[in-house]
Amino acid sequence: MSSNNENLAIQRIAKLVDENSFMEIGSLVTARSTDFNLTAAKTPSDGVVIGHGLIDGNLVFIYSQDASVLNGTIGEMHAKKIASVYDMAMKMGAPVIGLIDCGGIRLQESVDALDGFGTIYAKEVAASGLVPQICGVFGNCGGGLSVVPALCDFAFIEEKKGRMFVNAPDAIEGNNTEKCDTASAAFQSENNGCVDFVGSEDEIMEQIRQLVCMLPSNNEGDVYTDDCEDDLNRACESMENMKGDPRYLLSQISDYNTFFETKADYAKNMVTGLIKLNGMTVGAVANCSEVYDAEGKKAESFDKSLTAQGCNKAAEFVQFCDAFSIPVLTITNVNGLKNCMCSEKKLAKALARMTYAFSNATCAKVNLITGEAYGSAYVFMNSKSVGADLVYAWSGAKIGAMDSTLAAKIMYPEAGADEIKQKAADYEKLQDSAASAAARGYVDRLIDPADTRKYLVAVFEMLYTKYVSEPEKKHGTK
Repeated sequence: MSSNNENLAIQRIAKLVDENSFMEIGSLVTARSTDFNLTAAKTPSDGVVIGHGLIDGNLVFIYSQDASVLNGTIGEMHAKKIASVYDMAMKMGAPVIGLIDCGGIRLQESVDALDGFGTIYAKEVAASGLVPQICGVFGNCGGGLSVVPALCDFAFIEEKKGRMFVNAPDAIEGNNTEKCDTASAAFQSENNGCVDFVGSEDEIMEQIRQLVCMLPSNNEGDVYTDDCEDDLNRACESMENMKGDPRYLLSQISDYNTFFETKADYAKNMVTGLIKLNGMTVGAVANCSEVYDAEGKKAESFDKSLTAQGCNKAAEFVQFCDAFSIPVLTITNVNGLKNCMCSEKKLAKALARMTYAFSNATCAKVNLITGEAYGSAYVFMNSKSVGADLVYAWSGAKIGAMDSTLAAKIMYPEAGADEIKQKAADYEKLQDSAASAAARGYVDRLIDPADTRKYLVAVFEMLYTKYVSEPEKKHGTK
């Protein structure tokens, strides 16, 4: 290896972990195969550096691929090294972080290399729900290797050099790179739903460090991941005016305004991410109808409706949170289901998946209704009937079958404008308000928007010791 390249994999690790904390293992492993042109090839570490280190004092296990060794391709020993990292991580109960830069399968090793791929997949499946899995893509990640980040809990991709694909753009009939670069970071983050963050190499390392510090180390780890000196009763002003953009709300209520958003570029009408409440990590799932820029100006807007992509995004995130006993907060502001041909193909299945995730999750679950909560869409968004432990609502929220005016027009089709207005007012009072829902027990408390933080801190602290005894069964089917 050249002096510039020999430490590339290690350089990436050094950027990620605490200074002088990384301990490499298996450094003397080389390729066993001597077929074809491998006899003369030097394969130091067989193209992957593995070991353990610390991130802000938290133990992590790492593998980092070296593209200067046989283009970073995966062979027998390369795969065995990655598998050994997973074995140690599961024994020690610590996250696994993969830094990917790989040319795919090593052709000279053929079936041995294919078996190696399968071994890596199996280890990811075994570790799923036991320890967090995080990967960063800094070069090529194609073909069968693209399944590796998809099996991880969180995936990051470098904005310029990162390439992720099942089939290369030029290999897709009717397409080419110039027409549509399906392997680019932008395409993957916006379209496939498995990329959480796009940025420079340094930005990705910082994001991974922040993520590790917010997550429990394993499925039995504590969700209280740090101490909090932020005011627990801090008033959050002006939130009601920004209720269309839950990112603003979530950052306002979180300790030190910390909000780690996941899959920000995918299904933007559903926001997922992690916040802190008195040092406790809480997962957030929120409907989004507006996006505001740093200057407070509206940049994008969406229907207040559930989409297939948004539901799948929410379901996957809730399943992750439940696996690690991370409590879940939902922010509900929705008025229906997306009306389009795509929805007729995919939405029912996606709604079922999201409903299953909410209902099946045994972690603490709180629903906060901030705006509209209409129809079956309200039910799907972690309503009490689906499994929420407690439901709070802002005092001005609307909860019911549909908008009161529309309901009045349906019930009284022959009525005039004045009568419709009166009937709508009556319907809103009796059937379409947060107060009427609270009177029936569907809402546990009406709160002022400014007091949101203190109430959520209190309720999640109360739910910290929640325990659910599940019936004996192998697993569900969704």
